[in-house]
Amino acid sequence: METIKLILTIIQLIAGLGLIIIIMLQSGKGSGLSGAIGGGNDSYSFKAKAKTMDAKLTKMTKWIALAFVVLTFVLNLL
Repeated sequence: METIKLILTIIQLIAGLGLIIIIMLQSGKGSGLSGAIGGGNDSYSFKAKAKTMDAKLTKMTKWIALAFVVLTFVLNLL
């Protein structure tokens, strides 16, 4: 029983670190005033690439967060 708890704790730690990294990689939803002053990349290819990458990161964030929550509940029950 302790071995399973240790393995699940390690997996939860990895999921938590992965969640932090993925959230940090995501771009902000609004550029705000900094985008207006600094200009930024407004080309179609840049926006299309950013949206697909952001969409993948968002999907990964949801799944890893779900795994983290489930692992937390399971570890709490053990």
